Amino acid sequence: MSTLRQNKVSRLVQKEMGDMFQKEAKHLFVGGLATVTGVEISPDLSIAKVFISFLNLKPKETLEMLMDKRAEIRNYLSSRVKQQLRIVPDLRFYIDDSYEAIMHIDQLLKK
Repeated sequence: MSTLRQNKVSRLVQKEMGDMFQKEAKHLFVGGLATVTGVEISPDLSIAKVFISFLNLKPKETLEMLMDKRAEIRNYLSSRVKQQLRIVPDLRFYIDDSYEAIMHIDQLLKK
């Protein structure tokens, strides 16, 4: 059960990460698109689970690249949210495969 503060922080992190992936970090996703589909914040606001969906990209390789650049992404996030958050959460990236599951179910229903 998330608190109001956890919900606000997760929405803030999701918005800023999405903006970063669309505007400043386009070079990371050449030929594809990455979408931040959700963020879960730990109760002490120290860890953020960032769920990302990929389009036209290899999910495993892209996720590994994001994990390698995690400190750089966190520094960028820190510069964007330093007025709202005292401590920027540690980022943990996960693949959100709900889109693929929806497409698979849709294909099965069409048969």
